[in-house]
This record gives sequence, C-alpha cells and structure tokens, in this order.
Amino acid sequence: MNAITNIPEVINNFNAYNTGNMLVGVTGSVQLPNFEAITEEISGAGVLGSYDTAIPGFYSSMAQEVPFRILDTDIFALMNPGELVDLTFRASEQHTVKSTGALDYKGMRVVERGRLKSFSPGKLELGKQMGASVTLELLYILIEIDGKTKLEYDKLNSVFVVNGKDLLEKVRAFS
Repeated sequence: MNAITNIPEVINNFNAYNTGNMLVGVTGSVQLPNFEAITEEISGAGVLGSYDTAIPGFYSSMAQEVPFRILDTDIFALMNPGELVDLTFRASEQHTVKSTGALDYKGMRVVERGRLKSFSPGKLELGKQMGASVTLELLYILIEIDGKTKLEYDKLNSVFVVNGKDLLEKVRAFS
C-alpha cells in the first residue's frame, strides 16, 4: 500500500490555450467533460434477470463548454466548424506535504481536440460580464498530472489508455 504523502487541495491557477496561443478571455471556471459509457442490456439464458454492461472505449457525445467573460477575438478563433480546435488547459495543483505542513505544487495538463458544436454570445448588461461561450464536440482528450499520462482517449483512432494501460489493446488485435 502506498503511503499518502501529499494532501491535494485546490487548483491554484490555470490558463487556457488554443493551438499554443493563450486565451485571455476565458472565465475562472471551466467544467471538464463527463465520460458517460454506452451500455447494452444483457439478458437471456444463464442470466438471472438483466444487467447493463459498458462497452469499453464507447462513450456518448462529449461536449466541452469554454466560457468567456465577453465577446472578444479569442472566442471567434474557436468558431470555424471546418477546423479542429486544439485546446490545452494548464493548471497548478496545490498540495500540503503531510510530513512538514508545507505547500507544494504539481502540474496538470488537459489537451482537448474537437469541433464547434454551439456558440452562445451571452447577454449585454451594464457593468457585467456577458457569459459568452463556445461548446466543442470532443474527439480527443489527454489528462496529465505531474508529467504522467493518466488518461488518453481518442474516438477516431481507437485509443483508450488509463494509468498507462491500453484498455483496447485486445480489441484492436481481434478487429
């Protein structure tokens, strides 16, 4: 059993990038996409009743909303439906070291690739942010923590790796 040496606390800071260019208009909160497995109900001989089974690597549509404070140049750079958007979120994770009580930090990187799904220009109100957003249909996501790949998922190339284990290796070998 691994001893817990750090207590994860908060995202200390983060930035968003589109193809390497910083998106300065992004709001202070970005909700990462959910992974909702596609399932099939199993019943019949040898099964008492029924149950749903997940199909490894098969997930429903994955959307990433990118919220912006106001309409500015950054939001329109994500809006060409004929081009793949290449987003990167870089964050600093703050931890407390159990043995000393000191603060320490790890890096987190989330890479997403997708296409425009929807655009919301927000609202006009004096002295307020607009709440504009772009929503992307994700085809690829990579999550790294402290330089180590924790998850890589590529819908178009049958890649699904979690903690370094290729979960679709046998599937690709037989298909």
